[in-house]
Amino acid sequence: MKVLLVNGSPRKECTFTALEEMARIFNENGVETEIVTIGDKVIQGCKSCRYCKKKGVCVIKDDIVNEIGARLEEFDGFVFGSPVYYAAPSGQIQAFMDRLFFSQGSKMRGKPAACVVSCRRGGATAAFDRLNKYFTITEMPIVSSQYWNQVHGNSKEEVLQDKEGLQTMRTLARDMTWLMKCIEAGKKAGIELPAREPWEPTNFIR
Repeated sequence: MKVLLVNGSPRKECTFTALEEMARIFNENGVETEIVTIGDKVIQGCKSCRYCKKKGVCVIKDDIVNEIGARLEEFDGFVFGSPVYYAAPSGQIQAFMDRLFFSQGSKMRGKPAACVVSCRRGGATAAFDRLNKYFTITEMPIVSSQYWNQVHGNSKEEVLQDKEGLQTMRTLARDMTWLMKCIEAGKKAGIELPAREPWEPTNFIR
């Protein structure tokens, strides 16, 4: 099993420390991990051109979105991490997830997902709620922990002092490992994802 952890911060400090703590627990439990930092890259927002619905890839081809999209089937679980800016996730991770989920969301259906956020003081739960929206519209089981998935601090050293925050990360990693193993066991027993009904798009203005 393998988990992709996406760092939406431009720095390898607070958010990265939380993801590293999770990766350590995953590895201890036999789960391979890969941390990809996208917060230090230029990532354009979605153009709403629907090119991806015709061609299967995003029309913007000079950044990391299509690169990760082509690899989604390698992973059994996903963790998206972001710093908190004005009570919201970073612009980079929102642009990344907008395009990734719109163009390749079907590849993540049924796979466990979680988000983690880091902040100095406030706004964490608002950013946390925003990131979870991607999973709930993609039929991804959301993994929970003993508290909302957040760490606090302005530096790696300060985050390492947030004992409860780091414990929340460890619990989250263990819970995701357990859920991935349950899904794997279910597949071996012949339990597959439920069949989807044909989509019935309904607009409110006629």
